[in-house]
Amino acid sequence: MPTRTNTFAGADLDRAAARRADPAWLERALADPGARAVLTVGGEPVVTGEPRPLPADDWDVDALEAPAADAPSPLLAPLADAEPLEGTAPVLLGVRDGAPLFAVETAIAPVEGRAVSLRELAPVVGQADGGLIAFAVAMGNWHRRHRFCANCGAPTEPREGGFVRVCPVCRAQHHPRTDPVVIMLVMDGDRALLGRQAAWPAGRYSALAGFVEPGESLEESVAREVWEEAGVRVDDVRYHSSQPWPFPASLMLGFTCRYAGGEPVAADGELQDIRWFAREELRAGSLALPPRLAIARTLIDHWVGEGDAR
Repeated sequence: MPTRTNTFAGADLDRAAARRADPAWLERALADPGARAVLTVGGEPVVTGEPRPLPADDWDVDALEAPAADAPSPLLAPLADAEPLEGTAPVLLGVRDGAPLFAVETAIAPVEGRAVSLRELAPVVGQADGGLIAFAVAMGNWHRRHRFCANCGAPTEPREGGFVRVCPVCRAQHHPRTDPVVIMLVMDGDRALLGRQAAWPAGRYSALAGFVEPGESLEESVAREVWEEAGVRVDDVRYHSSQPWPFPASLMLGFTCRYAGGEPVAADGELQDIRWFAREELRAGSLALPPRLAIARTLIDHWVGEGDAR
């Protein structure tokens, strides 16, 4: 199966990992007149430009209008103009086209800009910029949630371009973390098992998902989550693709699996309803499926497409 790049991935930059621990290089990068910054306010990226509506089958919201090819990027501000929020520092994202790129949390958006939800923005700015702003948001989320040492409780300080937080008291080092989540489409011939949560919009169904627990493989996690959420057994667990999901710090690991017995029931209380859907039902478009930016929709569309290819 060819490599697939889902929404929020594909930032297309050199992350400059070997240079993060080089103070002299970082100093030059921060002073580089070509350095640019992804600004965030309250964890949301800042953009400039006129809004336009997204397609109704994705999100019913306003978002960024695609700029002309020769227009300045509406996602990147000159680093020299960025004013970091008190107590924060620019985070090195990497280098693109020779220019250092940073993430900067700021108190307010510039006069000509506004903060936009990452979910609204990513589908309309292209793969590379969607991945870049997701990276920036994820790093900002980590810094906000790890200001204090998990070992002794003292305030921590950013180091190595923002990729390490060091405790000055006990010297513990804390690194960005990602929480693995398995998300799986349970298949049984020409039907697939989907569930819905009570808080979702009416008629919305999606693939099952859950966090990976310590001491289990991804395949075991898939089987356990399906059993706990739906009361059915599965086998033939197969990897499909993955997706960074910075809400706040997950990595979605997509799988398909084959139904192996049991009667579906919303077993653990997480789901309001769970049921089988035929390909024809999903193809008809009457069901409220996840937005196209979500890997859940990717798994569903891939399965429906397999049936169409027969």
